[in-house]
Order: sequence, then structure tokens, then C-alpha cells
Amino acid sequence: MPHANAPLTELGRLRLARCVVEDGWPLRRAADRFQVSATTAKRWADRYRADGPAGMADRSSRPHRSPRRTPAPVERKVLHLRVKKRWGPARIAGRLGLPASTCHGILTRAGVARLAHLDRATGRPIRRYERAQPGELVHVDVKKLGVIPDGGGWRSRGRRQGKRNRTATPGHTTDRFGGARLGYTYLHTALDDHSRLAYTEILADESGQTAVAFWTRAQAWFATCGITVARVITDNGSCYRSRLWRDCLQAAGITHKRTRPYRPQTNGKVERFHRTLADEWAYARAYPSETARGKALPAFLHFYNHHRRHSAVGAAPISRLNNLPGHHI
Repeated sequence: MPHANAPLTELGRLRLARCVVEDGWPLRRAADRFQVSATTAKRWADRYRADGPAGMADRSSRPHRSPRRTPAPVERKVLHLRVKKRWGPARIAGRLGLPASTCHGILTRAGVARLAHLDRATGRPIRRYERAQPGELVHVDVKKLGVIPDGGGWRSRGRRQGKRNRTATPGHTTDRFGGARLGYTYLHTALDDHSRLAYTEILADESGQTAVAFWTRAQAWFATCGITVARVITDNGSCYRSRLWRDCLQAAGITHKRTRPYRPQTNGKVERFHRTLADEWAYARAYPSETARGKALPAFLHFYNHHRRHSAVGAAPISRLNNLPGHHI
């Protein structure tokens, strides 16, 4: 396909060449007729004589020789460092004394996968997957968040005032150094693999009873969205290895699957959602207290599920549900 500023398409080149070769037009007359230079007219006429109509197609502008191209031994060193160390272009450039753009070009020519697409432990490309229907697989996980003291924490008030606020907040404990501690809150999340629809609660712990009670409410919420859960995947946390959790899923006819040890990527969708929660809700602004942060969660979840464009879905997660009341997608 010719570029946007090309004066001739392949058909126009063919007509010009035939006027010169077959009809005997002078080059300048043909160039004036087709609004190009005489040099251009000669080029297409010569290609037509040599290759016929096939010669009117665009050819690669890549040079036949590149005498200043990076030597092959240097390219092998760049690729070796990428595979062995899993470094980026800038770090490889610092080790070998090359421009970062040169290292990037070498990696691009070799078709090397981006570091973000590699498993950190093995260096192999991560195999992406997505279930075909909502409810086929639901990811469940827990994330800990430090409690915000009344009046604000050290991030917004400074270390001295933050320490005073922790000491003044009811329910604090004292560590062995005499400092005030407020502990953690626990985000329990269930996220549908296909739609990325998410349900999250802030709870006091991650015990088996708490996890089971959370799942009961999450399953009921998914049911109101028209989602029937068939399988749940979790990590190997103690709450998900308890008998209460096993009996709860068995009673509902749900298959339980656990991730491989030390492989959080298997549960990566909910892990990524927790990162989104941290960036866009938990630490998005300076909350004056833990209560204020908790009150902001329902609004963010509604925004995430109904309005926020998900990069993997291409729209809001709710758009992938076609069985909601009043929806006919």
C-alpha cells in the first residue's frame, strides 16, 4: 500500500509505464501527464520493461548492506544478558557500553518477549488464559492494608503527628519498643475470570470462618448478577485449606482449585485487581481515618464494575454480562 503522499498508486504507475513503453510517449510528456518528475517516470518505465505489471508494487527500502550494523558477537552478548539476567535495554547498555536504543533494536529484531510478559522465576513467556463464560472460574484472594489512624497517618500528617494520631486512636496496641500499632484490615475479594466483575469486603481477619462467611455473601451477590459459579481458585492460605471452606464449596457444588506453591501468577487477575484497588482507592488520596476510607470503597467498586474501562475487556466489566435484568446485549 503506497504512503499517504504518494502521487501514484500501482494502477497509476502501470498506466504511466505503458504510455512510455508501449505507446512511445517521451518521458517528459508522460511525467507532465501524471504530475511526477521525469526521473520517476523513467524508474517505473524501466521496472515495467524488466518485470512487467508485477514491478509496479512497492519494494522494501531496507538497504542491501548495513556496514555500520552492530557486530554479531555484540548482538549475541546482548541476547545472552537478556536471557540469563532478564535485564532491560538500559541496563544491558550500561554493562556493554552501548546506546540503549541499539540494545532495544537488537532485542526487537530478535523478537524477544517483553519483560512484563515473562515469568520472573523461569524466564518463560506467561501463558494467558480467559474463561469463555461468566462463572466458569472465580478468583478469590485476601490483601492486607494497614489501618489509618483517626486524624490521618504519617504519609499525610508527617511522622510526628502520625505517631500521635496512632496513639490517640482507640484500639491501638503497643509493640516491644513502646510504639503504637493499629494492625491491619483485610480485603477479601472474589473476581470473575471472564468479565472481571469484582466483589470486595473489608473484614477484620482472614480466618476460615471469615472467609466462608465472605464467600457466602459473594456467591449471593454474583447470583444477583446472573452468574452461577462453577469453580473457585485460591492460593494455599490456611483459610482456604480449612474444612469449613471445603464443606462450604462442596455444599454449593463448586469445584475448588488451588494455585501451585510460589506461583501467584496463577491467581494473577485478582492480584492485579488488588493493585488497582491500592492505586485508585486505598492510597489514591489522604483519608482522615480508616472509617472514611471504608466508606469510599462501595463507590469505587461501582465505578470499577459499571463505568471504568478495563484494558483486558475493552469496556466496563458489567458489559460482558448478557443476562442482567433489562439488559439485552
